[in-house]
Amino acid sequence: MSASPQSRSPLAILSTTLMYLVGALLIGGALYTAEFGVFDDALVRVGGFSLGALFLLLHSLRQPGSPLRRLLDIALVAMIVIAAWRYFIISARLESGLYFLQPLDLWCGLAGILALIELTRRVIGVPLVIVALLVTAYAYFGDALPGFLSHAGISYPELLQTFWYSFDGVFGQPLAVVTSTILVFIIFGAVLEALGIGQVLLNLSLRSLGRLRGGAAYAAVMASGLFGTVSGSVVANVVGTGVVTMPMIKKTGFSARFAGAVEAAASSGGQIMPPIMGAVAFIMADMTGIPYLKICLAALIPALLFYGSLFASVGAEARRAGIQAPDRDTLPTLSRQDWLLLSAFVVPLALIVVMMMQGRSPAMAGLWAIGAAVTLGLLFNPKARNIKALLNIVGSSANAGGTILVAVGAVGIIIAVMNLTGLGLRFASSVQAMADGSLFLSLLLMALACLVLGMGMPTVPAYLIIILIMGPAVEALGVPTIAAHMFVVYFAVLSAITPPVALAAFAAAPIAQANPMVIGMTAMGRLALIGFLTPFVFVYSPSMLLITDFSLGEFVWSILRLALAAYLIARISILGRAWWAASAIVSITLVTPLLPLQLAGALLGIATLVAASRSGFFLTKSL
Repeated sequence: MSASPQSRSPLAILSTTLMYLVGALLIGGALYTAEFGVFDDALVRVGGFSLGALFLLLHSLRQPGSPLRRLLDIALVAMIVIAAWRYFIISARLESGLYFLQPLDLWCGLAGILALIELTRRVIGVPLVIVALLVTAYAYFGDALPGFLSHAGISYPELLQTFWYSFDGVFGQPLAVVTSTILVFIIFGAVLEALGIGQVLLNLSLRSLGRLRGGAAYAAVMASGLFGTVSGSVVANVVGTGVVTMPMIKKTGFSARFAGAVEAAASSGGQIMPPIMGAVAFIMADMTGIPYLKICLAALIPALLFYGSLFASVGAEARRAGIQAPDRDTLPTLSRQDWLLLSAFVVPLALIVVMMMQGRSPAMAGLWAIGAAVTLGLLFNPKARNIKALLNIVGSSANAGGTILVAVGAVGIIIAVMNLTGLGLRFASSVQAMADGSLFLSLLLMALACLVLGMGMPTVPAYLIIILIMGPAVEALGVPTIAAHMFVVYFAVLSAITPPVALAAFAAAPIAQANPMVIGMTAMGRLALIGFLTPFVFVYSPSMLLITDFSLGEFVWSILRLALAAYLIARISILGRAWWAASAIVSITLVTPLLPLQLAGALLGIATLVAASRSGFFLTKSL
């Protein structure tokens, strides 16, 4: 968040001052709401969104740029301010339900929507903008469309009233969850980062796992998983931990593309690792009505299997490459201060779990976690006792918060159109007709939709869009609600390593100095392949999620099948493309819903391992 030497102009200084002031207001409002609850829906939702959007624009203004870009930023600032001002002016009359929008209201609302679209393009990407524009066009021109897509059409004033001047559009329930709960945990992650917890976790990972063959890669998996659950951003996690881990992985003898793939896969997995799961667990709790702790419990076993498969893949590659265990004396040591500072990570996480078990709200638990982290961090890390650390907390919190507020604001437009037109139900009916009652085909369609729509989007908006469109169709076929939602989350997360977009792979590429497409293919096809298979297992065997229809036999059989699949992918795929194809086919057989095929897959898996061991296991070139 530091300004460059070229940006010391009066405009840049003013923008920087206002930026930190706006960021402080956003953070202060989030902490106040966590302590005292939502005191005014309009103020919290509209005010929170406006502050987040203004922070992003002011941050852009302080950067060097062309005069045209600066004029655009200033215009966008004015549009957000005017649109929010007009909302607050008429909010009391809107609540009466008897107010009809005036021309000034329409112009101000349009300004707010246009500013949101441009901010979405900047901080999220073009895909979400295209989806939002397409559904808006569908809402307006629906009366001219043929067949099942046709609807009565929605007028321009009605669209703007729903999008901007109601709690059914931009300021809908997803944004309410962000402002009341998720912002607190974003601040928590920023506090941990500013206190230097990330480096301590990395040193701990290296010290505990670095003595193993390929220890640097093991440490990267562990550190990225631990910090990824609280960071809320796959790309930020890749860059934050990867700048240290990827050079170390390469130095120990792994290839550049493998180093990048390990970091990309491990950082993506942080979004499915309890207790925080980036932020999606809180959105899911609100969407499903399932308690937050139950969602964490449901996510635990699949997440452990995912990271277990990563460890197995790292070990297999280390053995193939002939990498030896490093000298223990070369590993970083943890000082007494490091061990004490680690408490600023462990104690707050434990506090979150304990308070949630006592029935306290997630926001309150997050607030206490922030207090504990700040207290312990400042006590045991004197280097963090400065204004720079405080500014880093404000800057990174407000930047991440503004980004997710913009994302869910854009998703709010999509949700509004689906509610106004019944698009979600129409789409669900079409999927059911296309799948002809086949759950497996419905799941394949939903997985494909997640991967396509999730490309270039953060996990939360991708999850919201897919579950609202596809969720009803899958649940109508008898899938438990938690299984359907977890299925969507997994594929939304894994879209970050799925080519051709693969945001995590592209973030890792310049640090690893490898081709991003090759990194993405390695992460998807080898390291994280088990993540693409696991959701199908817990849909057909919900006992794996522990909280619904539990059967001990089904649970054990599910774990055994996935463990064998993970071992096959890790150990066999490095022998060459033919062996990789064999391991993939057997693994897919293991996760099919038919018991005879599962048993056949288990026998084929054992036979494949025996055949591979007789073919010179680990002696051929890696895939």
